[in-house]
Amino acid sequence: MSEQEHVRVIKDAYDAFRRGDVPTILSAITDDVEWETQGPPQIPYAGRVQGKEAVAQFFRTLSQTEDVEAFEPRRFFAEGDMVVVLGHYAARVKATGRKAEADWVHTFTFRGDKVAKYCEYMDTAAYAKAYAVPATV
Repeated sequence: MSEQEHVRVIKDAYDAFRRGDVPTILSAITDDVEWETQGPPQIPYAGRVQGKEAVAQFFRTLSQTEDVEAFEPRRFFAEGDMVVVLGHYAARVKATGRKAEADWVHTFTFRGDKVAKYCEYMDTAAYAKAYAVPATV
């Protein structure tokens, strides 16, 4: 695949995310995909997982815990088998009602025509704070 085709796959996956169409996202990743979202344990979907079922669980957890208020991929860069995207995300944590937002960087590494590795980098402190339940005395 060309670099432009890789970018098109990612743009299509982002469009699917906006629609809540997880099966389309899963069709764009390898069976043994490595999927990593940086963050502390307070963020329930943070961590490193492998395989399509684990990624499906990632999206279930995300939808159960947050209401997306903004998802804005802004710039796309491609070189060889990698696509890097800069964007912005805002969500309201369902359990606390708090809003968090941050700019992010997503990296995608392709194997053939599918994503074999994904990693997200963002201000995880803002999200951990939004998830934190105030201590009771």
